[in-house]
Amino acid sequence: MVIFPSSFAVVLMNTSPEERVIDVSFTDVFRDTDKYWWEATYTVYDLWEKDGEGLPRVSKTATNSSHLTEGRDRALSSLAASIGALNLAEQDSGIRPAKTVFGSAGVLLDTIRDSAANDQEYVKLGLSCANVCRALDRGLNGRRTEDLGGYLLGMIETLTTTVAIIQKAIIKQGKQGPASPPFHPKHDKEKIAAWERDLDRILLIFNTELAIDTHVMVAGTYKNVLAIHEGAHLVSVTSSPSPPTQDHQPPRGTPPGELPPPAPKAFFGRGALIEEVVGHAEKLESIALVGAGGIGKTSIALTVLDDDRIKARFGDNRRFIRCEQFLASRVHFLARLSKVIGAGVENPEDLTPLRPLLSSKGMIIVLDNAESILDPQATNHEEIYAVVNELCQFKTVCLCITSRITMVPRYCKRPRIPTLSTEAAREIFYGIYGNDERSETIDNLLQRLDFHALSITLLATAASDNVWDHDRLAKEWDERRAQVLRTDHNESLAATIELSLTSPTFRKLGPDAHDLLGVVAFFPQGVGEKNLDWLFPTISGRANIFDKFCALSLTHRSSGFITMLAPIRDHFHPRDPKASPFLCATRDHYFTRLSVNPEPDQPLFGETQWIVREDVNVEHLLDVFTSIDTSAVNVWDACGNFLHHLHWHKPRQTTLGTKIQGLPDGHPSKAQCLLRLAQLSGSTRNHAECKSLLLHTLTLERERGNDFGVAETLQHLSYANRSLGIYKEGIQQAKEALEIFNRLGDVGEQLNCLQSLARLFLFDSRLDAAEDTVSRKIELLPEKGQEFHLCQSHSLLGEIYLRKGEKEKAVSHFKTALTIASHFNWQVEVFWIHYEMAAIFRDEGEFDDANAHIEQAKSHAAHDAHSLAHGMEMQADIWYRQHRLDDARSEALRALGTFEKLGAAEDVGRCQCLLQMIEQAGLSRVD
Repeated sequence: MVIFPSSFAVVLMNTSPEERVIDVSFTDVFRDTDKYWWEATYTVYDLWEKDGEGLPRVSKTATNSSHLTEGRDRALSSLAASIGALNLAEQDSGIRPAKTVFGSAGVLLDTIRDSAANDQEYVKLGLSCANVCRALDRGLNGRRTEDLGGYLLGMIETLTTTVAIIQKAIIKQGKQGPASPPFHPKHDKEKIAAWERDLDRILLIFNTELAIDTHVMVAGTYKNVLAIHEGAHLVSVTSSPSPPTQDHQPPRGTPPGELPPPAPKAFFGRGALIEEVVGHAEKLESIALVGAGGIGKTSIALTVLDDDRIKARFGDNRRFIRCEQFLASRVHFLARLSKVIGAGVENPEDLTPLRPLLSSKGMIIVLDNAESILDPQATNHEEIYAVVNELCQFKTVCLCITSRITMVPRYCKRPRIPTLSTEAAREIFYGIYGNDERSETIDNLLQRLDFHALSITLLATAASDNVWDHDRLAKEWDERRAQVLRTDHNESLAATIELSLTSPTFRKLGPDAHDLLGVVAFFPQGVGEKNLDWLFPTISGRANIFDKFCALSLTHRSSGFITMLAPIRDHFHPRDPKASPFLCATRDHYFTRLSVNPEPDQPLFGETQWIVREDVNVEHLLDVFTSIDTSAVNVWDACGNFLHHLHWHKPRQTTLGTKIQGLPDGHPSKAQCLLRLAQLSGSTRNHAECKSLLLHTLTLERERGNDFGVAETLQHLSYANRSLGIYKEGIQQAKEALEIFNRLGDVGEQLNCLQSLARLFLFDSRLDAAEDTVSRKIELLPEKGQEFHLCQSHSLLGEIYLRKGEKEKAVSHFKTALTIASHFNWQVEVFWIHYEMAAIFRDEGEFDDANAHIEQAKSHAAHDAHSLAHGMEMQADIWYRQHRLDDARSEALRALGTFEKLGAAEDVGRCQCLLQMIEQAGLSRVD
């Protein structure tokens, strides 16, 4: 049995702390009769501190140059001792790849020693190389070649290639002559530092693979011990394997190379996608599976490789390469490709020696996690991309790429990878959780995770490991989301996301990129793509930054917004919104836009319609910041402005109502917020609540002695009482408001009061009083600047003359109002004028004109569901009178559904009566 020795060592350097240099000491300890173990102790003093770029520099406190020289000399002496130890390790090693590493490293250290007399960069590179070999020696102690897993051997080969590349470069530079020393430190610090980082990265990956390999070996030993204890006849993992019997010989014709890992057992909800990918693969088309981390790209690729049609098409020529397990360079990629496909070519420089094999038979190759080699900002991107792109050109090769970045070779088919369906998400969760009892609690959690595959797996694992019931799991999720998505096996969503943040493309975006992602994560809808200029005016290249977020699959575009999957949003969401400068700046920009008056007679009315698309974001923003600081007047003023925007552009209920009513009566913003909330309640047909809120507001304004506030509230109370059919009370309130505004000299508000008073007279059937009030309003209007009030006045006169039976006068006033409203694009006014005119022509039996007006009305109610429902109801009534009963029934049902959804009980009752009339007409026709 060949045992790997522990002969590598570095001689102890007896330096005192006063010298403040790097002290490296190794001690051999004899254990277990046939193994040598050694331990290393590094004591790093600040003679060589680290600067911002990670390169060593002389400490400001080190003033004695003799200490520095002596420290370098001792370090160089340690390198000389390391060379001898490496030579011994090369001779004793029984693992061929490791023997190569130690041989190459010995030559490399020897070169470094000869050329590093004054170069601390070289000394540090040498110590990094020695450190990697130390870890390799210790990790392979007592192991045989056949004991090592494929990935572990792969990492040793990667290390071999890396050391060889460094050695070759240094020796090549040295051959240029004495006048050209190998890599002058002033000119080549970056090159030397890059080598050092490569070695450190190899060490990290090697240690990870070693830990996994050790875990598997220990688990196998434990399993065999149990089997032996139970009387099973198993072979111990420490015994020599028996020669394979005839039945266990590898099948003839099996090509060299590596077969892919097995497909996941639990794989749900991707049937259509698998069919699409398999179809492309059968036609040898290149494929790119691009999406966010954890969405299931690798599982999809492995499932495709395990598909029966793929097995029939490619046989054993199905290859799988994990791109994150080797350095991102053409040399390393080609070396790994050569081994995986079984070409038998050592360190090919290009695809030329691999072409005969690649062209000889059909082959499917999966490049998993290809973002690690295809990142366009990486150092060696162009040469790797060229090789991958060439692989796509082989007529016998299907190349399948899984990647988080969108920059993949052109002409790749890119099937969309959606999140899981509800049922597939359930299957994954309960398959791990182990309880078939379904519940709405779990469905709600799965929905809040956006049906993200990895997050569901981690959630189910955490619940199963901790034996949580559904309610406890929901509680833990609400309290500490990120911690729940982390298992005892050190799997976490955060680790997956952080891989994207370490990519060269992301790092090049600059220090603001992470905070900008926090802003995207904060808003439920994400960030409006057309709003980047006014949301982030101080960020240069903002459009490019957000494009790169999408290219890295950290964000995606949806309905005009740049947004995130829920689990990714939770990761980036600012823990303290007030501490995020970009979020606070964004908040202030929103508040500025909300301060614009959204009423139809205002010049910027059209610009305020942005709230229709952004209402969810603004509501969330206000909900968060009103919770953080209830005394912040600017936040509550913005809250009132938001409700005002909703009232005019998108009437709906809001979560802010409870907070507003809960404010202390003495809060300076409460009265105004209550008034706006009352307006919104009225526009959503909740007139009783509207009146109750206004009465509370009136009390507050009277207590404060705010005459304008009292008059404004009385005016809105008159609107509410008119809607409730309490006309006489409404008339008295409108008159009192008119008197106060007259005393204050506010002409604009006087016009509003006269409009309200005239409409109350109309509803109370006092038609002459209504006409006189409108005439009084028109006399008060200036020649210019109050076109909206003029439009309203003509529209109201049309209604009055219609009630009086004077059709020609009514139509004339309606047309005048329509001309004004259309000119200024006042959508609400245009809708109601067309609606009233449609009613006139309907009653006159002129159905063509009626249909034309109601079609125009509906076209101006696209963003107002309630008005649109009224239009559909009118349309149904017209068709009913034309005996188009099927069309009438369909339109009436649509209107009824909208009214029911809006909770408009009065409208629902009226629409139901219309439907009954339509049904009766249908029955009569049958009879």
